[in-house]
Amino acid sequence: MIAMLRCFECARNETVEESVAICIMCGKGLCMGHAHRIDLPIWEGGYPAPVRILKKGLPRFVCSDCGNILLPGSCE
Repeated sequence: MIAMLRCFECARNETVEESVAICIMCGKGLCMGHAHRIDLPIWEGGYPAPVRILKKGLPRFVCSDCGNILLPGSCE
């Protein structure tokens, strides 16, 4: 028997869906419908202050709750 990681949000709604991603903030398993891809900004420069933000961000998967904390309005 193969065990699969179930989507946390689907399980909360009493449905079963296989996870395809894990939220980088809280660790919830997420299905295609609940996983949100965001590009986190990458700062270039050193201490004491970053010099600039690079044009291309770092792609990451988050749940709706965490995505809206990191980048408000990004996961609506």
